[in-house]
Amino acid sequence: MMRTTTRLLATRAEEDPERTAVVVDGVGSLTFREWETRSDAVARGLLERGLGAGDRVGLLFGGRGWMDFAVAYCAVHKAGGVAVPLSDRFPPAELAFMLSDCAVSGLVHDGVQGVTPPGGWTATIEDLEAGPGGPVDVRITEASLAQILYTSGTTGKPKGVAASHANLTYGCTYSGRRRPLAHSRHFLHAFPVGTNAGQTMLLNALDAKASALTLPLFTPARFGRLIESQAVGTVFVVPTMASELLKGRINERYDLSSVRLFGSTAAALPPPVAVALGEVFPNATIVNYYTSTEAAPAQMIMIFDPARPTSVGRPASPGDIRIAGEAGGVVPAGEPGEVWLRSPTVPRAYYGDGQAGSPVFRGSWVRMGDIGYLDGEGYLHLVDRDHDIIKSGAFKISTMKIEAALHEHPAVSDTAVFGVPHADLGTQVVAAIVSSAALSLRDVRTFLAPRLAEHELPRQVLILDSLPKNAGGKVIKRELRELVLSSADS
Repeated sequence: MMRTTTRLLATRAEEDPERTAVVVDGVGSLTFREWETRSDAVARGLLERGLGAGDRVGLLFGGRGWMDFAVAYCAVHKAGGVAVPLSDRFPPAELAFMLSDCAVSGLVHDGVQGVTPPGGWTATIEDLEAGPGGPVDVRITEASLAQILYTSGTTGKPKGVAASHANLTYGCTYSGRRRPLAHSRHFLHAFPVGTNAGQTMLLNALDAKASALTLPLFTPARFGRLIESQAVGTVFVVPTMASELLKGRINERYDLSSVRLFGSTAAALPPPVAVALGEVFPNATIVNYYTSTEAAPAQMIMIFDPARPTSVGRPASPGDIRIAGEAGGVVPAGEPGEVWLRSPTVPRAYYGDGQAGSPVFRGSWVRMGDIGYLDGEGYLHLVDRDHDIIKSGAFKISTMKIEAALHEHPAVSDTAVFGVPHADLGTQVVAAIVSSAALSLRDVRTFLAPRLAEHELPRQVLILDSLPKNAGGKVIKRELRELVLSSADS
C-alpha cells in the first residue's frame, strides 16, 4: 500500500465522510468529505497556475486559518508539490528568507499583506478553490518530497528540514479499528501553523479517531473553557503553555476532569511543572514527548515518574539511542555526551544539502543537539541543549538544572537561564524571570542556595513581564543575551 498523506485523507473520506476532522473554536469545522473535495479543487487551481512535480508552495496561515491550511496542505500534495508551512507569527524578514531559501513557486495565504515570494505568485485559498472540482491525476510516491519545515532559528538562521511522504506517514494506520486517541472525542491544541508541533497535530487530524480542536490564539481561560465545554480527553501543549495554565489557575474556574492524556512537547517539562499538572489534571496521565524537527518521527515518550523527574523516557529498542563522547564513540551509562536518535523510517534532511558531512544527519541517525546521559535502566536524562551549556571558570553548568530549580519558587511562572561574557570566569550565569513578586538577586540566590552549587547560582537577574519566544513557544535566549549586553554598553 502506498503510504502518502493523500492516501490517508482518501481513506478517511471514504470511511468517515461526515466525521469532523478539524474544529477551530469560533470559526467553524471541517469534515473528512469536505477536506477531500476542497483539496481536490485547490489542487486543480494549483495545477492551472503551472505547479510542477516537486515545486515548493509556501502556506502562510494564522490561527483562524487552520481549516484552510489543512485543505491547502493536502492540495499541494495532490498536485505533486512540496508544502512549506509558515506561520503569520514569523517576522517578515524570516518569512522572506524562508520563501527565498527553498525557492517557492508561489504562496497560498489567508490574507497576509506585504510578503511576496521572489518571482512567484500569491493566492488565497478562495482564489484557487473557485474553479471546477474533482480529483486530479498526479502520481506521487512514498519517496516523493512532501514537506519543508523550518527550524525555530533560536540560535541563528532557520534551516529547512525536508521530509518525504514515507517519513510523515510512518506509524499512521489505514484501518479504522486501530485509530489512536480513541478515548477522546476531541484532542485540543493551540500550536501555530509552521511548527513541528503543529505539523504533528495535522497528521493526528488525518490519523486519529478524535477530532482536532484548536483555538486561534492561546489563552489559559479559553483553553480551560474548551476543555470543560467539549469534555476534551486529550490535550497537547508546550511547557510554556503548561506554565501559563498553572499560573492562570484554570482548575479553579473550569472542570478539567475529562482530560485523560496531557501531552507536552517541544522541550523538556520542568519537574515542578509536571508535578503541579498532576494536581490540576487529577485524571490525566502527564506525558513528555521528546523529538525534534530533524528527528521526527523518531521520538521518546515518558509518562512523568516522580522517581525519575528529569527523564524524558527510553526508546522501545535500546539500539535506537546512543550517547556519543567527544571522540564520537559511545559512552557508558551515567556519563554525559551528545544525544543521537535513530529514525525508524526514511530520515529527514536539510533541504538543499546532502547528508554527507552533515553534523546532524548520519545515515538513519540524527544528532539532537542535546547533552544527556542514560541511567542504568536505559532512561535518558537531559543535561542541557549543547549550545546552552555555560562554561564558567572550570565548570560546565546546565541551564536546565537551574531553570528547574527556579520553577520550584512559588512566585516564578516562567524563566530562562543563559550565559553572558565575564572578564574572569569567561561566562557568567544570568536568570531571566517572570514573577508575581518583586525578586532581587539576593532573594533568588538565597532560594537557590540549598538546591544548587555555588558556581551554578546566577550572578545577575532580570525580572521581565514576559520572555521573548518564537512561534513554537521556545524562548529566544539570543534576544535575552542581547538585552543584557546592550544594557551593559549603555
